[in-house]
Amino acid sequence: MTITEGVVLKERSVGEQDKFIDILTKNSGVLEVNVRGAKKINGKNGSSTQLFAYSRFCLDQRGDRLYLNSAEPIHIFYGLRSELTRISLASYFAEILRYCIAERTDSESVMRLLLNTMHFLENGTRDEVLLRCIFELRLMSEIGYMPDVLACRNCGEFAPEELYFSINDGGFFCKDCAGEQDTGGYFDVKLPVLEAVRHIVLSDFDRLFNFRVSESVLDKLDKLSAAYVEAHLERRFPTLDFYRSLTL
Repeated sequence: MTITEGVVLKERSVGEQDKFIDILTKNSGVLEVNVRGAKKINGKNGSSTQLFAYSRFCLDQRGDRLYLNSAEPIHIFYGLRSELTRISLASYFAEILRYCIAERTDSESVMRLLLNTMHFLENGTRDEVLLRCIFELRLMSEIGYMPDVLACRNCGEFAPEELYFSINDGGFFCKDCAGEQDTGGYFDVKLPVLEAVRHIVLSDFDRLFNFRVSESVLDKLDKLSAAYVEAHLERRFPTLDFYRSLTL
């Protein structure tokens, strides 16, 4: 028997009464769990195993499958359902995590990132686009794709007013040095965008969400972050496309 905390990322029906759920856990990555009797009206684990529920799960291993023994809700994130854009963005977070987080991996920092992001998303206290950029860039850093944002790769300039950021390798050149490079696949950005990226990928979790950016910086950060994820994970996510369709 295993006891773990986790967030339900996906649920899918099996037969008339059962379902499978994918759970992001603290210490074991994403696990697939069989929930028997999930559709019964008086099912004891109903709220704990619904989509986006953060719960404490007691799991039984039988052969190569995990079965739910019991579950206790910690936080259900009902507020995500109050706005279509919120639930759609949360669905994108779940899809990207199911794609890039393997089973049996240490994922405590990733789960903390998800819980904090969904907290602000549920409460509506942070801009949704900024939340998405924070989630994307910090997640990429946590799974091994942290951009190299410390200094210009040629001259070592720390705070260039204008620079070219590489989507493919995550480094940047200041404007003066970029003239010597092939800038195809680079984003032409200004220092405030670089500072926002630095904050997201380098700051402590306690400070991660404590910053604001102007609309112009957010617009550039939005495009840069999405392009960076797509380039390094080599995939487009339908849930992000749907979310974007809601915000046009």
